[in-house]
Amino acid sequence: MIIHSAVFDKSATRPANYPPAELPEVAFAGRSNVGKSSLINVLVNRRGLVRTSSTPGRTQLLNFFIINDAFSLVDLPGYGFAKVPLAVKKEWGPMVRTFLESRTSLRAVVLLFDIRRVPREEDLQLLDWLEEFEIPTIPVITKADKIGRGHREKQIKPILEATGLPRDAFTLFSATTREGKDEIWERIEEGLRFGQGEGMLE
Repeated sequence: MIIHSAVFDKSATRPANYPPAELPEVAFAGRSNVGKSSLINVLVNRRGLVRTSSTPGRTQLLNFFIINDAFSLVDLPGYGFAKVPLAVKKEWGPMVRTFLESRTSLRAVVLLFDIRRVPREEDLQLLDWLEEFEIPTIPVITKADKIGRGHREKQIKPILEATGLPRDAFTLFSATTREGKDEIWERIEEGLRFGQGEGMLE
């Protein structure tokens, strides 16, 4: 994927504030501090398009970005950070579920897992929603550089067991080395073409 332009569109919390559903979209979801912002920035070759924060849980909005004037990437709010107020935690589920259920332009969701963490209840709940709404899922295991190559499969095994997904469904990614970037783009492009015709991205 050659990136010609990547611009922030708008933030929203509910359907009335979403941008018009005119462009196909791929959303990014995962636990706070799993590396969503870093992944998006690497994919679009923009260091600061999506603001990263040392404070997990800070992003509590759905953030829409237009890429190449052809499609959108949507950064969904992170979840699972202990210090986020209870009221904010309660808002996450309805906000994300409503988006997944109602957004007609959504083509796929990139679901991120930290290679050092076993998936928890929220991760599996989100995976269940994606299955319920029949949304194509692109599972990505982030922070691959944090684990030596010889120990990766041992770290990945609990993720496979918890999610029930096959090993070849996952792409390993590192924002530091950019490992996995091309493969993720291939899967995103396939998702964007879903029901859109082959010429959409050309």
